[in-house]
Amino acid sequence: MTASQPPVALTIAGSDSGGGAGIQADLKTFHHFGVYGTSAVTLVTAQNTTGVARIELLSPGLVEAQIAAVATDFPVAAAKTGALGSAAIVAAVAAAVARQRIAPLVVDPVMISKHGHALLDRGAAEVLARELLPLARLVTPNRPEAEALVGATIATEADALEAARELRALGPGAVLIKGGHAAGDEVADLLWDGEVATWLRAPRRATPHTHGTGCSYAAAITARLAHGDALADAVRTAHAWLARAIATAPGLGHGHGPINHWA
Repeated sequence: MTASQPPVALTIAGSDSGGGAGIQADLKTFHHFGVYGTSAVTLVTAQNTTGVARIELLSPGLVEAQIAAVATDFPVAAAKTGALGSAAIVAAVAAAVARQRIAPLVVDPVMISKHGHALLDRGAAEVLARELLPLARLVTPNRPEAEALVGATIATEADALEAARELRALGPGAVLIKGGHAAGDEVADLLWDGEVATWLRAPRRATPHTHGTGCSYAAAITARLAHGDALADAVRTAHAWLARAIATAPGLGHGHGPINHWA
C-alpha cells in the first residue's frame, strides 16, 4: 500500500439481498472507515427485514477461487468471515486463508440469522473450531454462538469469561463475546486476550432496527485492523461506532431494520 492507496480488507460471507447484513453490510462498513472492500461470497439469501425466503450455498471451489483471486492481486491488510453455510465451505475458507497467508483474520461465527434461519449446518461448527479458529486474530460470537461452541450455558459475566477462556484455548488470539442477547438495561461485551478481560458497556436501546449488528461490528474491527490499529483499540472504536449506528438507524423496512452504516 502506498500513501495514496487505502488499505484493503476482504469479507468472506453470505449475501443479504436486503442489504442490512452479510457482504453488503461489511462493504458499507469498510467504506465508512476508509477501507477498500473486497469480497468472497459463500452463500446467497433471498431476504428482507421480515424474514429469509431462501438460501443457496455456493460451491466450496468457487469460494476458494474468489479468495485466491482477491489475495493474489490486492494487498489484503485484514479479513473477516461471516456466514459460511457448511462444513465443506468452512474447510475451504480455512485452507484458502492459510494458503494465501491472509492475516489478521476476524472470525464472526454466524450460525443463525436475525430471523432464526440456520446459516451453518450441523457438523460445520466442529470444523470451524478445529480449522478456522486457530487462524483467527479474533473470534466474535454472540452469547448463543459462544454457548454452542463451548457446550455450556452463559448466564452471568463469570460464565462469559469462562467461555472466553475455553474459546481462546481453541486457537484464536482473542475472543469477543457480544452481550446483546443477554437480559438487562445494559449490553456488556467481553474482550479476552488471554491476559486482560475488558468489558465494553452500552445502554440497551429498545429498537427493532438491529439487523446486521454482528456483521457490521466485526467488519468495523476488521477495517480498523486494516488501518494498523492495535486489537483493543480497534474493538473500542468499533463498539462506539456501533452504538451510534444503532441509535441513528434509518428505520427502513417492516421488520428488523438495518443500522446506520454512516453513523
